[in-house]
Amino acid sequence: MVENGTGRRPAVTELRLSAFRGHRGLRVPLGPLTLVAGASGSGKSTVLEAYEALARLAGGESLGEVFGGARGGPSAYVPREAPRDGQGRRGFRIGCTVDGAAGPVRLDLAVQAEPYLRVAGERLTGADGRTLLSTALRDPARRAVLAQWHTASADRVARAALPDDRLATTLLPLRVAGATEEQRRVLAAAEQVVVALRSSFACDPRPETMREPVAAVDGLLRGGCDNLAAVLLRTRGECRTRYAVLVEAVRAGLAGPVAELLTEPRTEGERTGLVAALVEHGDGTDPTPVERLGDGELRYLALALVLLTGPGVLQVDPVREVPEAHQALTVLADGLDRALDGRQRRELVGLAARMCERGHIRLLGTVHDAAGVARVPGVRLVDLDAGTWRGTAAGARTAAGA
Repeated sequence: MVENGTGRRPAVTELRLSAFRGHRGLRVPLGPLTLVAGASGSGKSTVLEAYEALARLAGGESLGEVFGGARGGPSAYVPREAPRDGQGRRGFRIGCTVDGAAGPVRLDLAVQAEPYLRVAGERLTGADGRTLLSTALRDPARRAVLAQWHTASADRVARAALPDDRLATTLLPLRVAGATEEQRRVLAAAEQVVVALRSSFACDPRPETMREPVAAVDGLLRGGCDNLAAVLLRTRGECRTRYAVLVEAVRAGLAGPVAELLTEPRTEGERTGLVAALVEHGDGTDPTPVERLGDGELRYLALALVLLTGPGVLQVDPVREVPEAHQALTVLADGLDRALDGRQRRELVGLAARMCERGHIRLLGTVHDAAGVARVPGVRLVDLDAGTWRGTAAGARTAAGA
């Protein structure tokens, strides 16, 4: 849970990969700033993949949209050693805990990947351990699950058939009137989970796509940050204070002196209305176009911009019915330290720690070098190689999946 002046923002505090790709029984505790470390092949990116999958499902996407495009199809998410049941079915399981005004609420999802993709079961559990919503396959021949939830009291439930390719938690507001206290409790728990998961931004800056001029009106930053120049133009025009903080942060991560970040209009053939970004050094030399920066410098610049902006600038799916002040945006950054040198890594993680401490954002990222971030204040480090996270002994057992 995140506290601010207006209330408690829902936040994901634990991610569970019960049986997902190469992980079994993995529970990852999430703080405002959580970094997952481990060797190549340890499953770092899989942790972020599970979070993003839940976020997309909470946003209303179908199982096919979320899991159908993987190489190898949905079966790629099933642990290799997972056996088939008597009917030839195999699947995977993920879940999370979301804290907020309704207390800690658990969402657990079981997905059948073979012989065809469908929800096998879903459970929403309240802070007191009671099941608020559950779904199950009753008739394998029907493309539906039977859902039940509390209505007027703890022992009275409503039942309905729901699509077997959607997260039932997202469908509850269409089914539950909220006329009784028990119904309102179910709705509050479901809303808390949906708001926390949908408030996310998957980010992996790609320097190879960031060196070309872009349309000046393209002002919502995409996950690959290819439209960096347009977003710099917008940020500089809309908030000079935030822009000054960005320049200061960038100054610590680029090799040469940085006095200002500039943008200039460009025309390429018949393409007009383009904009490019430049670094003003302040030493009398010509500004350096960002396309001449190294990969590490470009990634550092893009990630600093992400950390210092917000939902109004990032290309996210806003939960419009909930005030922005009641949402905590979670940035998912795979390979946070990729192409960065030691100084850039320390500066970027330090900036992330300051922003996360303020409640500006939350960050879940992966890093290759655990030693380079382990001592940064405010970082919760999950080391998949060691099966530990930086914290208590109980937390160490959690990361190990015990």
